[in-house]
Amino acid sequence: MSTEKRGSWGSRSQFILASIGSAVGLGNAWRFPGLAAKHGGGAFLMVYLLAMLILGIPFLMMEISIGRKMRRGVPGALRAINKKTEPVGWFAVSNAFVISVYYAVVFAWVIMMAFASFKFAGLTGSSEGPAAAAGIWAGLIKTTGTTSGYTTIAWPVFGCLVIAWVLIYTCIRNGPSTVGKVVKYTVFLPILCLLILAVKGIIMPGAAEGLYKFFVPDFSSLGEAEIWIDAIGQVFYSLSIMMAIMVAYGSFLNDDSNIAKDAMIIAFSDFAISVLSGIVLFTTMAGTGQLENMTASGIGTAFIVYPQSIVLLTNNGVANAIFAFVFYFCLCTLAIDSAFSIIEGVSTAIADAFHLSHKKTTLTLCIVASILSLWFITGAGLAWLDIVDNWCNAFSLILVGVLEAVTIGWLFDPKKVLKEVNRNTGSFKMPEWWFVISIKFLAPLTLTGFFIWNLVVLFKGGGIYGAADGYSLASNIIGGWLILALCFFSGFIVKGIQKNLEKKGFVPDEDSWD
Repeated sequence: MSTEKRGSWGSRSQFILASIGSAVGLGNAWRFPGLAAKHGGGAFLMVYLLAMLILGIPFLMMEISIGRKMRRGVPGALRAINKKTEPVGWFAVSNAFVISVYYAVVFAWVIMMAFASFKFAGLTGSSEGPAAAAGIWAGLIKTTGTTSGYTTIAWPVFGCLVIAWVLIYTCIRNGPSTVGKVVKYTVFLPILCLLILAVKGIIMPGAAEGLYKFFVPDFSSLGEAEIWIDAIGQVFYSLSIMMAIMVAYGSFLNDDSNIAKDAMIIAFSDFAISVLSGIVLFTTMAGTGQLENMTASGIGTAFIVYPQSIVLLTNNGVANAIFAFVFYFCLCTLAIDSAFSIIEGVSTAIADAFHLSHKKTTLTLCIVASILSLWFITGAGLAWLDIVDNWCNAFSLILVGVLEAVTIGWLFDPKKVLKEVNRNTGSFKMPEWWFVISIKFLAPLTLTGFFIWNLVVLFKGGGIYGAADGYSLASNIIGGWLILALCFFSGFIVKGIQKNLEKKGFVPDEDSWD
């Protein structure tokens, strides 16, 4: 049993910056602009902002407040609310762990591209330059594009993956004390980089066309169900809710913190940086004639389309190489906060549940996750990452949200949680009608509809996963249904481990919400 004292944030600003850093990730930099391009530019911004206000902010406040109240990770916090709902917390934790395994690989890709930025200098001015630039990433990851080829390793990615995991562990090895020091730099650096890139993009010929497409709404898009589903999904994913992170971060808060105001700052900062990222991508793509090639997934945009744009930026190879480095360095600083925050949420939950040392738990998790992430840097890695990522976000994450909303809204009293949210508020208080209606009705209904929609799309595609993806039934069962089942039942597995430990003298925490 660990006697380690629970860590806490050194200041309010550390918590806010850490939360912003967790919320602002690669999804802001490429998926948000891609979805905006897909769904009528400004129309998507409007729907996203509405979804953030109605659903995202109440959910964010809820998770932070139950973390602060119970001083536990999400499984322990939900156990204190209702013992029967503890498995919901472990579902969130296990799904977050799976996400951390492959997110680190995407982080490694970004590091690799930053190192490879010098290649853009030699491609500038060549008629074959754009095509060659688009192939840099694919050439380095050495993917087969299928679920076969797992006996080969992309060694450049391996080296960058080691760097990624060392950085992740270094940032969170002592919990909030090291996180608080790191985020002072990793939150402001990407903003500075994005501002530099935005200025460059805005002064490019054709930038006005990009800004028009990004900000001017195509109102016909509002009648499509997909824009609402994509916006809601992006809100929940972007704000790092339903991933065990914000409950863990809330558990390190002091009692005098103002959750209502801080959550608003976090949410609107996340939105502002998403918009800034959109300006960068839309103006740069427009200025280089690539505006119509942006993809909603983001990965294609960041690693294939954007490199094509970079070699067309100027006629100076050195300038283009510098621009490439700044862009991918910016993505590195966006990725690091999100990557370590996911591990932090998982580590906090496990350390709390089994009374373990936070530092040792974090180290063990990083080692285990780094070994598992090797699967995604094989020749088959990209395909497996595509499958697992889709299932974790389209199914597991949404199901966690439904269960969390039902737990607080129907198996508990959301007014008690609201009281915790507003405990230290001054001029601004979260209105009861806004919070309760969102948590009790809108969130569970909307997320359930989202989940059903994804299931319909899944089976309508002609297979267990969808005919268009081209992956085999076996690979989708392993990378999809099996992982979903393991995450869903992880709480019952943990319960069995605890029962076995109790026979040896282990005493689990029995906290309750006063």
